[in-house]
Amino acid sequence: MQDETARQILAELARLAKAVEALVPVPPASNDFDAADCFVWEADSHRLAPVPRPNRIAITLIKGVDHVRDILVDNTHRFAKGLAANNVLLWGARGMGKSSLVKAVHAALADEPGLPAPLKLIEIHREDINSLPALMALLRPAPARFILFCDDLSFDHDDTAYKSLKAALDGGIEGRPDNVLLYATSNRRHLLPRDMIENERSTAINPSETVEEKVSLSDRFGLWLGFHKCSQDEYLEMVAGYAAHFGLDADPDAIRAEALEWSTTRGARSGRVAWQFIQDLAGRLGKAI
Repeated sequence: MQDETARQILAELARLAKAVEALVPVPPASNDFDAADCFVWEADSHRLAPVPRPNRIAITLIKGVDHVRDILVDNTHRFAKGLAANNVLLWGARGMGKSSLVKAVHAALADEPGLPAPLKLIEIHREDINSLPALMALLRPAPARFILFCDDLSFDHDDTAYKSLKAALDGGIEGRPDNVLLYATSNRRHLLPRDMIENERSTAINPSETVEEKVSLSDRFGLWLGFHKCSQDEYLEMVAGYAAHFGLDADPDAIRAEALEWSTTRGARSGRVAWQFIQDLAGRLGKAI
């Protein structure tokens, strides 16, 4: 009986010890901004996890979006040199290289000599948008310039995280740090579903003001870069560019015919479909890429 009581007391003490440990604040993570050029923001621990080998392609391989590519390069270059630049929303058709372009532009400019400060790319996940103020406070005194990258950004019904994003972009008494820009990709130009905006209009006392509140989120991005579905010629140009870059030794006419058949079976033409075809072709040719 005494042994059983002792075990219960020890178990209760262990439970209380764990509860007390949970109340102790977690010390802030130590972040080394020189550890890499690219990081992933871990919101729970306020840690920037270095990415030693980013998943990206050369900017020369991104075809069919020359105009928006040049605008993004120019905006990023000005920011890297310490000049004024805009937050950017890259929106439009799936698979047309929005996220690939952001990573490729950073890679092309990060090693440019003569920059006043290192240029870093930090990926922040959509579900961590509420932690943007904390991330910006961490980056404000850092001796580098940062592009915060959020891929596939959008908001659904009853999602209030967009308010944190609005405040982080331009609001607040401190404003956005001079050494931080936000680049986001989305399939929606206004980041919110149409039925959500229409529902707000139909139920609000002043519908126009409510819709303005929703749509004004996109307005915080100074640049809107649209990506549209590519033509057949642009699709084939992407395929040919990949094939030449990776040295895929096959008859060009055969590659063209197979690429068109591939896009037909997928029911779409895009940079992603072109890349998937090239992966299949390289595998059939016994070549690693």
